[in-house]
Amino acid sequence: MHPSDTADTAPRPEIALSWRRSELSGLTPAAPEIRVDPDAVDRRGRLATAAGPVLTELADQLGDASFCVVLADRASRIVAPTVGPRGLRDRLEGLGVVAGGVFLEETTGTNSIATVYEVRRGLAVHGDEHYLEPFKRFSCYGHPIIHPVTRRLEGVLDITCLTGDGSPLLGPFLARAAHDIEERLLRTTRAAEQRLLAAFQVAAAGRTLPLLVLGEGVVLANPAAVELLDPLDHLLLRELAAGLRSRDGTGPARRVELVSGRSVEVRPRSLGPGAGGVLFEFTVPAETRSTPAPALALALALARPGARSRSDTPVYIGGAPGTGRTTKARSLAGTDPRPPVVLDSSEAAVRGEAAWLRDLGAAAGARSPLLVEEVQLLPEACAVRLRHLLERPDAPRIVLTGAPAGDLDGPGAALAAACAGRIELAPLRDRTEELPGLVRAVLDELGADPGPRFTPAALAALAGHPWPGNLRELRAVVRAVLERRSAGDVTPGDLPEGYRVSPRLRRMTPLERAEHDTIAAALRACGGNKLRAARRLGISRTTLYNRMRALHIIF
Repeated sequence: MHPSDTADTAPRPEIALSWRRSELSGLTPAAPEIRVDPDAVDRRGRLATAAGPVLTELADQLGDASFCVVLADRASRIVAPTVGPRGLRDRLEGLGVVAGGVFLEETTGTNSIATVYEVRRGLAVHGDEHYLEPFKRFSCYGHPIIHPVTRRLEGVLDITCLTGDGSPLLGPFLARAAHDIEERLLRTTRAAEQRLLAAFQVAAAGRTLPLLVLGEGVVLANPAAVELLDPLDHLLLRELAAGLRSRDGTGPARRVELVSGRSVEVRPRSLGPGAGGVLFEFTVPAETRSTPAPALALALALARPGARSRSDTPVYIGGAPGTGRTTKARSLAGTDPRPPVVLDSSEAAVRGEAAWLRDLGAAAGARSPLLVEEVQLLPEACAVRLRHLLERPDAPRIVLTGAPAGDLDGPGAALAAACAGRIELAPLRDRTEELPGLVRAVLDELGADPGPRFTPAALAALAGHPWPGNLRELRAVVRAVLERRSAGDVTPGDLPEGYRVSPRLRRMTPLERAEHDTIAAALRACGGNKLRAARRLGISRTTLYNRMRALHIIF
């Protein structure tokens, strides 16, 4: 039975949306998928430390009243024992409300932990508003805990009771307690940041080699590290930090490859629980990395990480104009020794549907690879015939290009869905960490050998440009630079006038710039799947959507 069947009136909009998200995740009201991971609980972390006194005070205030208080972390995982009377606690523990219990809408449906985690605001869920049948006997109130400095979700505070014991005053009561935890997080953060800064200053004294400190929402780097590292490298370094296991907090030296392609040796060292950060010391050997051929470099740059396709699988390549769809499509079709047959969907409107369908039939009979461009422009009759061809077991190699898959509707969406292979090419503005390689590849493509060298300052100016023309615009800019300077260092002053000062970098703080690049990289690594990207980043889909809008990330 669907949750909506149990209510006499239409559910509140936020509840209806939560039910829909739960349903789309494959969860059914009678079959919860409770996950418990007690080993992942950080009982000595900043959230647990800040919340401890507040939870104790709540327990004193509630006394023997039939209310239970639950604290969940930024992964929506319960981190502290439930506060409340034993009888109610036992009933909740039977539903997975235990340390390590993971409360996400895809595992527990609509409730005041999972749904508050999604929507990032206070919410009450009463009785039949719960998605799962076993939860319908309870009323619960949840409130997010937002870090005052980073504005990141740190956790969710919840209070639960039987449906008959609910009160509208529980919402404000809980909000006040969540605010108290946030205030304690702020005090803890300030002390930790002071310790991090002191440790960094001691380690950096007299050093010229790269040195970096990563803390909770804090990045400290000397000039050599700023020049060496990209914000995306911080993700890899944080993974290394999470693996520190030695007793003195010092990990072994490891060789890693950075986003730039440079191979370095890095040794991480924990700065202790009081500072809550990790110090990274780098040794940079002489570069031995070779530069790939121009065509290979562009092909690698245009493809999404992890995108793979078999030679007999239809492939849809989506992206905005100028992102390299045709180049990528020809590289895929070019794996066949026979030259590809290219059909432009816009020709169906110019020459007529009958003529276009004749060309399609001839291409299918020729058995050569078939490349159909801009399929979102196809009339319905042509799209239906092409889809039938896609479904034939004896069809030739077929590659389609068009708008981003998420923007398609009607026949275009059906064609994309019929392709087992899918490649989404991100706009250049969301691939700025690839700019050094792309600029080098364009220089090689234009015959500038060895050509000029774009300085970090020039690349930084280009990185903040919105690039509405994508790779076509980048080629035009590089060509204009070559007309001015055929060798030597390219500085911002050598760029065309409109590109010398980045409009986005003027508006973005360094933290926003790093956040922008990190989110864009996660989306690319997950093939544009926002749910997987949110999980990869450790945030909810709602937060991901909000940050994408705020940072102008279009995927």
